[in-house]
Amino acid sequence: MNSLWFLYMFFTAVLLFTGIYCLLTMRNLIKLFIGIGVIGKAVSLALIATGLAKKNVLAAQSLVITYIVVEVSMVAVALALIINIYRKTKSLDIRQLAKLKG
Repeated sequence: MNSLWFLYMFFTAVLLFTGIYCLLTMRNLIKLFIGIGVIGKAVSLALIATGLAKKNVLAAQSLVITYIVVEVSMVAVALALIINIYRKTKSLDIRQLAKLKG
């Protein structure tokens, strides 16, 4: 492993902890969704950096492309859920989700 890999892992850790901090402190659904996106970018960076360090960049790129495809489908479903929640509660606050109990 070279020092560039450690630099990539440092930025991966920064992104990961920023996303986790966002998930733990925010109450807005959009901000929570952004935190999940930041965590996803950290995973992508970790995969690419590890592939670069192991001299297997093509396998890492294919894994990241597959991950991006799965992430895009997750984004579409999550945004549809957020839009429907906003239509029902007229708020994006997660504390208002208790009203949706049926």
